[in-house]
Amino acid sequence: MPETKKNKLKSLNGNLFILSAPSGAGKTTLCKALLEKFPDIVYSVSYTTRPPRGNEKHGKDYFFIEKAAFENKLKQDYWAEWANVHGHFYGTSREILDNYLAMGRDILLDIDVQGTRQILEYYPHSVTIFVMPPSLEALRIRLESRATDTVAVIERRLRDAEKEIEQRHIYRHLIMNDKLEEAVDILSGLVAGYRSRL
Repeated sequence: MPETKKNKLKSLNGNLFILSAPSGAGKTTLCKALLEKFPDIVYSVSYTTRPPRGNEKHGKDYFFIEKAAFENKLKQDYWAEWANVHGHFYGTSREILDNYLAMGRDILLDIDVQGTRQILEYYPHSVTIFVMPPSLEALRIRLESRATDTVAVIERRLRDAEKEIEQRHIYRHLIMNDKLEEAVDILSGLVAGYRSRL
């Protein structure tokens, strides 16, 4: 079949995959597993105005930026999504997303529900995936087993999780992360299916 202009244009556009989940539902682990299976997928690195922590590296973990510069870019409509979290700004660059997508590269974003709503305003065809914990009680056990948060922080995370789960309807796909290997297989199969359509 001859390649039409429409087919050619379609082949130049990558997929924008968005993965969201309540804290403790295994989103970070799933992202890492997905990138190991598909190393050519671009992981979107966010910008932040907070200072680096520990061994965090500029350009790998975050792009660290001054608050004034972030706010200036906000006025220029530079951010595909952004949020103010505990006094620090976080954002995703539209320019970076547009450049990779135009090159036909697939991108993975690890963002929350609020960020997803913003992204969908600019990129309505994004492949949105919400990772569900087996239950809130299972989520509580996972958060407690980390031994990194106080009881108050865990309770706040659980309240936030309930609110996020209530908004799961805005996502195209839901994945239950009960058994990690199964969740990785489902996620990988889903992503592979979308990638084969291009």
